[in-house]
Amino acid sequence: MINLTTVMYHYVRNIKESRYPDIKGLELKDFIEQIEYMNKHYNFVTIEQIISSYEGGEHLPEKAILLTFDDAYAEHFNFVYPILKKYNIQGCFYPPASVITDNVLLDVNKIHFILASAKNHDDLVKEIERLLIKYKTEFKLNDFDYYYNKLAIADRFDTAQVIFIKRLLQHELDEKLRNKIADELFKKYVEIGEKAFCQELYMNEQQIEHLICDGMHVGSHGYNHNWWNKLTFSDLEKEIDLSMDFLQHVGCDMENWTACYPYGGYNKKVVDLLSKKNCKLAFTTEVDIADITVTNRLMVPRLDTNDIPKQSDASPNKWFSKA
Repeated sequence: MINLTTVMYHYVRNIKESRYPDIKGLELKDFIEQIEYMNKHYNFVTIEQIISSYEGGEHLPEKAILLTFDDAYAEHFNFVYPILKKYNIQGCFYPPASVITDNVLLDVNKIHFILASAKNHDDLVKEIERLLIKYKTEFKLNDFDYYYNKLAIADRFDTAQVIFIKRLLQHELDEKLRNKIADELFKKYVEIGEKAFCQELYMNEQQIEHLICDGMHVGSHGYNHNWWNKLTFSDLEKEIDLSMDFLQHVGCDMENWTACYPYGGYNKKVVDLLSKKNCKLAFTTEVDIADITVTNRLMVPRLDTNDIPKQSDASPNKWFSKA
């Protein structure tokens, strides 16, 4: 048994002091506490060590841990990266390439900031109901209650209302309609131009290159951040190839390229294609600890940041016991 704990991060910022105090993320001070907690109880490893271990090379140390950061947020460069350098930790960053090359705001981020900007989620749901009625005939939609009853199921992090909004606008509706509704809601609730918002939210190409030059790992999170398991084979291959072209362009070591599934979406078709393209590791959003002796290298689970204590002096929890 060779265990690996991988932790997944998204927003890491001074949330309460930001323009969007209701965004769901990790406060920077809590990130620092987590780093100190992990520094006490785990051994940080690099992506290269993990690849080597999978290929029969060096064994990982006990309580091995890896940190991953999805979506190329500017705060990862401005806040996270200096902290990682201070503690001599390699971070693994997974940018959706289009946010950097095309200044395109991801739909998932539109949804996050719509939710953070709408002070009353009841009113937001009513606005979505109005828009579904507006487009019902054009897109041959079901009644609002059909979608709400199907999708509004709370999970461990979000209320039923929030899950309804996310699922409806991430994959339930036709892509063209999803874009229309997300655009209308973004303009109504966020009130900032998309391009300007995009340039503020994400890293730029020079920052990505700097991370690579300084020993951080950068991998594929797709080009357009599509659900890979929902694409046709030809669209999937195009999506992965474009993301690989971006990685090569910014100077990644393509002999050791890795991926992180957008939305955690993968299936056998996706895994087989990544294997064919010699992807060395791929990370899911399934919540567990990996055992390198049995876990498929293209199906590596990750813990959420909320699964790690946010106090440096906290007692080890159940995930530490499993590690």
